[in-house]
Amino acid sequence: MSEIEIINAKKIYHDVPVIENLNITIPKGSLFTLLGASGCGKTTLLV
Repeated sequence: MSEIEIINAKKIYHDVPVIENLNITIPKGSLFTLLGASGCGKTTLLV
């Protein structure tokens, strides 16, 4: 198993930045949960 890294993620919808400069490192062997309100960008991050 290896780590997962997201470096400087950015997502724009209709010229509006919805995710900017997101950096996440999920270490090997760890459990990671992404929590947030409806519409905050959880699924957008996964796409």
